[in-house]
Amino acid sequence: MARPTADRLRIVILVVWIAGFLIGMASHVLDLIAGGADTYAGFPPALRVFWLSLTVLDPLTVLLLLLRKRAGIILGLVVILADIAVNWTVYFSIGGNPLFGVVNQTVFAIFLLATAPALWRWFRSAQEQRRRPPQA
Repeated sequence: MARPTADRLRIVILVVWIAGFLIGMASHVLDLIAGGADTYAGFPPALRVFWLSLTVLDPLTVLLLLLRKRAGIILGLVVILADIAVNWTVYFSIGGNPLFGVVNQTVFAIFLLATAPALWRWFRSAQEQRRRPPQA
């Protein structure tokens, strides 16, 4: 009976990962809608490019996770770690990022780092099942 509980837990973990990246995507899309091409205009160009790239990287991460591809786990970790590094640097050096946001992203990053091994194993088993020939 432990198997259904483990499966439910993995699904909950996956849903949290996906929800987090959808929230990030929505945040950047709303910034673009509100500010247009000049969104993040008060920040250096490299930061603007990075934040705009998240409108592509966040949904790509979600797609890979939905397909249970390990690349989604790797991309998700790279995106969130880069994002919190950039946002904390901006918070302390330039300003303009709310503390609430960078703290929430950091908590999300900790969750991702803690749960990535479970998803990694789960995604591997899914890939192995897809490779097996159907049983008669």
